[in-house]
Amino acid sequence: MKRAEILEAARKCVCGEREEDYGTPENNFKAIGKFWGVYLKSAHPEMKGLGRITAKDVAVMMVLFKTARIATGTGTDDCFVDIAGYAACGGEIMEGNDV
Repeated sequence: MKRAEILEAARKCVCGEREEDYGTPENNFKAIGKFWGVYLKSAHPEMKGLGRITAKDVAVMMVLFKTARIATGTGTDDCFVDIAGYAACGGEIMEGNDV
């Protein structure tokens, strides 16, 4: 895929019908952060001092998730689209100071 195609595909994902179907990334990332925090504290008691996992943290960790797929050879071109989308959402979350 060309870079413009990747960015356009990511734009369609994060600015299109998906938000109408699933709600805003900010709200979803906040909920994911809460679930991840509860899970990590329960599964790893040694992490009792773990702070809140923010929406920004979720965006960054999802980029890392897709990066790991690429690094291990299991990623597809779609991973780059997803990374661009997560980065865009993370940037908007930072802009709104919802970190």
